[in-house]
Amino acid sequence: MPGTTHPIRPADVAGVRELARAGRLARSASAAPPRDLARLRGAVYTVTWPLVFARITKPLELQRRHPDCLRGLEWMRPDCLDGFHDDVEAVVEHALRRATDPIQNLEGWLATRLSPATVDAHRRRRGEIGALQRPRLPAWLGDALGGDPWLGELAVRILLWVGVPTTAGGELWPLAGWAARRAEVTGEPPAGQDHRETLDREVRTVLAAMRTRPKWYAEHVERPLGHKRAPVAPMPADSASELTALELVRPHEVDDARLTGLAEQALRAIEARLARGQDPAVAITAVVRVVFGTAAPATLDRLLHNGSTRDDWLSTALADDARLARIVATALAILDH
Repeated sequence: MPGTTHPIRPADVAGVRELARAGRLARSASAAPPRDLARLRGAVYTVTWPLVFARITKPLELQRRHPDCLRGLEWMRPDCLDGFHDDVEAVVEHALRRATDPIQNLEGWLATRLSPATVDAHRRRRGEIGALQRPRLPAWLGDALGGDPWLGELAVRILLWVGVPTTAGGELWPLAGWAARRAEVTGEPPAGQDHRETLDREVRTVLAAMRTRPKWYAEHVERPLGHKRAPVAPMPADSASELTALELVRPHEVDDARLTGLAEQALRAIEARLARGQDPAVAITAVVRVVFGTAAPATLDRLLHNGSTRDDWLSTALADDARLARIVATALAILDH
């Protein structure tokens, strides 16, 4: 969990659930010393992040058409991952302040708080950089734009966009996204590059009208724009193909790194099953079979260290009671369970 170095154990998660059931979660968090508060926050984070990913992040990434981000946290683009962590932290902080009544179903309660917690945090972050929290078209700006419905809506969209930390790929304004809305409002269908040039000209028109109030423009447009992350230029296709063939580490080091990633996934999944009270041997066997028997072939393009096939090795290991017992004992020792 970001922000703490303390490993979160199933017992920590169970403790948070008990505090929630007793209606003492928020009170305990407010009175906890730093180390205990870090554990509380980490345990709530453990319960919260799957909900945020499933109910907020995945729909958003689907809308953005980011199939890589839909696969899971380790595949998410840096900007999208930052947004995910911001949302989880917002819900965690909300829970630690607002969970004052008895909560029998912590996940169910958190699910009802996802929207208000993330919206409030989003507005707070916008306010911190000078962006309007709830952009509306000022009367003076509407007059300066001649009362044009589309230019008025474009002005609001600009005020919304300046408070978003990212840019539109390599461009400042998301003209492609705005073009579809322009067609709906004006009744003029998109017409390729000419339509894009028209929209770019309209953005400049709106910005010029905004600049007639220099102080307002500096505070609510220029200042938040200054907080946007610089876009990264796309890599030329020929350079990308050359880099793909360049191996900076040995094959066995690549294998080790991938296996380490799979092991981390397995431990998280085992920890979740143990927290639900599942038998350790059953939980560990099921997770190991899925992660290393099903997930591994999708991420490893050859046999590991010239060994036998993974499926054969796994079946043999899990069928041997002694080897299975060692696997279970090792996993439990790592989890300090």
